[in-house]
Amino acid sequence: MRKVLYILGQLSDDDVEWLATVGQRQIIKKGQMLVTQGQAVAWLFFILDGQFDVSARGVGQLAVVGCGEIIGEISLVDSRPPAASVTAVEDCVVLAIERDALQRKLVTDVYFAAHFYRAVATFLAERMRSTVQRMGYGAEVALNPNEEIDGELDINVLDNVHLAGARFDRILKRFQH
Repeated sequence: MRKVLYILGQLSDDDVEWLATVGQRQIIKKGQMLVTQGQAVAWLFFILDGQFDVSARGVGQLAVVGCGEIIGEISLVDSRPPAASVTAVEDCVVLAIERDALQRKLVTDVYFAAHFYRAVATFLAERMRSTVQRMGYGAEVALNPNEEIDGELDINVLDNVHLAGARFDRILKRFQH
């Protein structure tokens, strides 16, 4: 559920309300592909319930993601098609935000755009740090005891974890049926 903490923690209550108002609750059946590797993504997805398998051709399974994860955020930042496919492991529920609507909001609302892009950048920076610590670019990385530990949240994220959690809880309650 960490990704939602990064994203919703950086947005304002109005920003989150806009996402919930514009978003659509979608049920994704077991085995259905949410994202297909190499094909453009037309939506940003917040996983509200269930689990998805993330896999890449020639590599296999990369991860299993579930409630609180967000899918499709990288496709908002760069124009290349997804490098992985995302398939429902079980029946799932997502909040789907149409990419075009989100792009219009990003262009017309500079405060929303600043919040949203900072949230995505913060999350991607954390993912990169984690990857470097695990992979070490081919060498073992010795951690400085004063540096953050793998899995520890950035101080900017920690300040807003309670807000992010409350915002996600409101979204979950709004879309429960």
